[in-house]
Amino acid sequence: MRFRSPFKKIYIAFLLLLVIIGLGVTGFMWIEKYNFIEAFFMTIITIATVGFTEVHPLSETGMIFTSFLIIVSFGIFAYVVAAFTEFVVEGIFQNYYLGKKMQKKIDKLSDHIIVCGYGRNGSQATKELLEHGIPVVVIELDPNKKDELIDFERAFFIEGDATHDEVLLKAGIERARAIITVLPNDAENVFLVLTARQLNPKISIISKASDDSAEIKLRRAGANSVILPDKMSGRRMARMVAKPDIVEFIDILMQTTQGNVVLDEVPLEHITDYFNGRTLRELEQYNDTGARIVGIKQQGKTIIVNPLPEITLSPRDKLFVIGTHRQIQQLKELIANPYIKG
Repeated sequence: MRFRSPFKKIYIAFLLLLVIIGLGVTGFMWIEKYNFIEAFFMTIITIATVGFTEVHPLSETGMIFTSFLIIVSFGIFAYVVAAFTEFVVEGIFQNYYLGKKMQKKIDKLSDHIIVCGYGRNGSQATKELLEHGIPVVVIELDPNKKDELIDFERAFFIEGDATHDEVLLKAGIERARAIITVLPNDAENVFLVLTARQLNPKISIISKASDDSAEIKLRRAGANSVILPDKMSGRRMARMVAKPDIVEFIDILMQTTQGNVVLDEVPLEHITDYFNGRTLRELEQYNDTGARIVGIKQQGKTIIVNPLPEITLSPRDKLFVIGTHRQIQQLKELIANPYIKG
């Protein structure tokens, strides 16, 4: 029989205890002709080594059997005590039910992000997503990494191998918006990308690679975007030397602190019929929110920076906007319903 954690040791301990009790009861009833209650009592005091007097004087055969029972049961009883002590002291019981509670919350999530691997890159990605108010499910083999999570209301931890289907399904990959794969090994990331793409063909996959050859393999496996941390770090350092003020300016725009001016994206999927098919100029004439449109991605194609006013709008477009969180929210409401102004 195969038992699953966290109760594996407890199951085995109970099974061994039942076996030794059954063996003792049967032996005393057969050898010494005890009734069931007497045999059970003798078995318990024997395996517990409490030293009570026998129910009836033992025969020589009964003495040999009792000696055998003490020898065998001593190790089993010690194992049972150790298993229960570990169960209580190490908090296995509590952790099991806390995990069940967390899993129920994960099962209710949708449009969340899955981060596979909670090392240097994974923890930074999780922190950034939480700053944007996006719920995250972290998959990590090391259970000690759970203590590093900073927000247990929007960040959920699953201990396991992210390359396994059942672990990804527990993380809600079928309902997730995107998955970030930052496992230490490129081969594991490739396999993970293949698995994730199979489980959810529509999910956006962002993966880490150590070199250009791994990037090619990850894209072939189904990754939408591949990040090379070493190459990005080198580019950033060069830009900080060549154009430090621009780098600082972009960093400020990417911050998510409430009240700051940020760079954000505004999908037009909920655009009202009033603006659908109209030009960017007409939207700008109506826009008094304070948010400024600095780019557009038309129907999933190339991004246009500083777009011409004659560009027409459609539900498949996405605007890139600079403004405060409130200004950007007002622009979203305006695009969805221009009549709220009146």
